[in-house]
Amino acid sequence: MRAVVQRVAKSKVTVDGQVTGEIERGLTVLLGVGQDDSQKDIDYLADKIVNLRIFEDENGKMNISLLDIKGELLVVSQFTLYGDCRNGKRPSYSSAARPEAANEMYNSFVEKCGSYGIKVATGKFQAMMMVEIHNDGPVTLMLDSRKQF
Repeated sequence: MRAVVQRVAKSKVTVDGQVTGEIERGLTVLLGVGQDDSQKDIDYLADKIVNLRIFEDENGKMNISLLDIKGELLVVSQFTLYGDCRNGKRPSYSSAARPEAANEMYNSFVEKCGSYGIKVATGKFQAMMMVEIHNDGPVTLMLDSRKQF
């Protein structure tokens, strides 16, 4: 699994003019599912994200987590995180999970994050989404459950 994690002041997803998910202070996660991902990848990435110490403490140092601030999480599916652009001009998505499996893994990831007691909002799987992100900092991190980067 791959994730682009952004610290946000607020964020929302709109599909066909309707807001499907909206959060205040917290994290927006763009989540890609790989074809070989399992529950182990879900557990690792969910735990890593909710415990990342990327919010500022009273001294202005990034030292506290989403759980510490009781922040919110917006999770948006994004298979293009598995786009391989090394050859040619058109990305290859052969490493991305098939839609049915990816949707199941995406939903499991959302459920796992919710089990930490935080508000989790979502986009709509396989929909054309407008994502409004008010990146705070800006702070943006890339994570991979297989630690490829």
